[in-house]
Amino acid sequence: MKLICGLGNPGREYERHRHNIGFMVVDALLSRARADLNHEKFQARVGQGSLGGEKVLFLEPQTYMNLSGRSLAEAARFYKIAVEDILVVHDELDLPFGRLQLKAGGGSGGHNGLKSSVSSLGEDSFIRLRFGIGKPQGPNAKDRVAGYVLSNFDDAERRQLDELISQAADAAECWVREGLDPAMNRYNKRAP
Repeated sequence: MKLICGLGNPGREYERHRHNIGFMVVDALLSRARADLNHEKFQARVGQGSLGGEKVLFLEPQTYMNLSGRSLAEAARFYKIAVEDILVVHDELDLPFGRLQLKAGGGSGGHNGLKSSVSSLGEDSFIRLRFGIGKPQGPNAKDRVAGYVLSNFDDAERRQLDELISQAADAAECWVREGLDPAMNRYNKRAP
């Protein structure tokens, strides 16, 4: 069994924010897997389905971003899912908007959801699907990061968003079906 966890914040006021792209990609995958997040468990919305004949546990933590690793670790332990079979989908400031990158392991890059995941799992070797959201530019850009990730995509981004979410879902599905290296080769080089 694989575990695909989308990072985000619960609540309608956050649902279209840049920080919630992980939830948006999981929602797209649920449709493909003919699955629903029909259980509340591990402080998360949880569902099971299959992609390419592989059973997949889908998870959207409801703890807010800073504590999302707790839900991930509880689910992984309960279902005895190895860390290399975990994919975490998250927003990435250090990639331009729409750029995708799969990778195994690494630091948190200041992302609180990843920090929580590494801390709660006790290791950092899980797979990440980084979805580029770009970052604020200009003077005092660092001071505007929190507001930026907790804001909606702009009009130009929204026009591309459905297609980019579909590509991210393709990348996650490729990882499930074929493994990390083929997925990286196919999707990491793609420009938005």
